[in-house]
Amino acid sequence: MKYLLLLRGINVGGKNKVVMSELRAQIEALGYEAVTTYINSGNAFFETEEPLERIKTKIGDMLATYPFTIYHVILSRDAYLADAAQVPDWWQEPLARRDVLFYTDQVDYEDMKARIQAMPLHDEVVYFGDRAVFWGKYTESEYLKTSYHKYLLKEDFYPQITIRNGKTFDKLRDLLG
Repeated sequence: MKYLLLLRGINVGGKNKVVMSELRAQIEALGYEAVTTYINSGNAFFETEEPLERIKTKIGDMLATYPFTIYHVILSRDAYLADAAQVPDWWQEPLARRDVLFYTDQVDYEDMKARIQAMPLHDEVVYFGDRAVFWGKYTESEYLKTSYHKYLLKEDFYPQITIRNGKTFDKLRDLLG
């Protein structure tokens, strides 16, 4: 089965450096096959027949060897594509910004959902998928007024989500397809 590993907060502004070629080698050393990465922001694909819980343990132990915490998400191809297939029609509209917030196992989903639902949306739309929150912003000029910009960064759960823009989300979907 094919899997996608998403890392949070790496290679941003010269901090939390993870070299993709080294990451590929580390994943291969765990016994996983067909290991590839996409761009430098921590998107890795691999194949294995191991159960997901075993994969999570092995990847978690590997990432714990870094001198900084790396929150991460591991999704099966089927889980990712299922979320992608369920996005609302507005996701395909010409939005100014589209972001996908993947939540790690450390996030309390119900609490996160309630907090986001309590935010006053301004020129934006939100959809809760099975493993991610899809957030669209209609106009660039209104971005600074959105809850995404004004409130999300202040949330306790923010460090435990990893965000991909809509273009990257779509590309990852295509690569998994």
